Amino acid sequence: MAILIKSAAEIEKMRVSGRALAEVHEAVRGVVRVGATTMDLERAAAAKVAELGAVSAFKGYHGYPAVLCTSVNNEVIHGIPNDKRVLREGDIVSIDCGVVVDGFYSDRAMSYAVGQVSPAAAKLLRVTEASLYAAIDKALAGGRLGDIAWAVQSMCEAEGYGVVKEFVGHGIGKSMHEDPQVPNVGNPGKGPRLKPGMVLAIEPMINLGSAEVKVLEDGWTAVTVDGSLSAHFEHTVAITKDGPVILTQ
Repeated sequence: MAILIKSAAEIEKMRVSGRALAEVHEAVRGVVRVGATTMDLERAAAAKVAELGAVSAFKGYHGYPAVLCTSVNNEVIHGIPNDKRVLREGDIVSIDCGVVVDGFYSDRAMSYAVGQVSPAAAKLLRVTEASLYAAIDKALAGGRLGDIAWAVQSMCEAEGYGVVKEFVGHGIGKSMHEDPQVPNVGNPGKGPRLKPGMVLAIEPMINLGSAEVKVLEDGWTAVTVDGSLSAHFEHTVAITKDGPVILTQ
């Protein structure tokens, strides 16, 4: 495993990429409502990416057809936008997007309530997002990768949630996926040492029920095996000597 260390100048470029991505997410958030289709979200994202002069990190990646991944309800990740998928009252939708600016990648995911959702769905969103920030708090120089994983696992399993193991976060920089993999289950004090200049995409994927997932026949969309709801939050985070810096806000 070769974990690439970024210079201060490279991290600054990644911050520019991350800010652009945050703008894309803001544009999409404004379209999330009852009656919108997942393709409406895709069009908003594509327009904003073009307006910013960025490049989609997802479209064309291993043949993926869209700028966004739009995963609704029991879809965990990699849901493909389409005109037939209409958002309904009580749905939750996870929106994952990445962009490239000046050769540097950024990656971020947000999950949203559509209209009024059930208390169980609202809590799943709240805890999953909180677990992301708990993990970011552990992205400390001198710490271990397992500290990040344990922060997610311990918080979410305490609520009885399933923590997805098949999909993980990742290093990021001039490539979308770099070493190391950043799992959401692990042991504190274990794994590679965290060093200033590492940049990680940390992304809890949490299920209301079982942790088990499967990929549908489209080859992309991952869903919960038991049909339970799933939430996904992600930020791109730089490890610095002064603590973690979120680059995608």
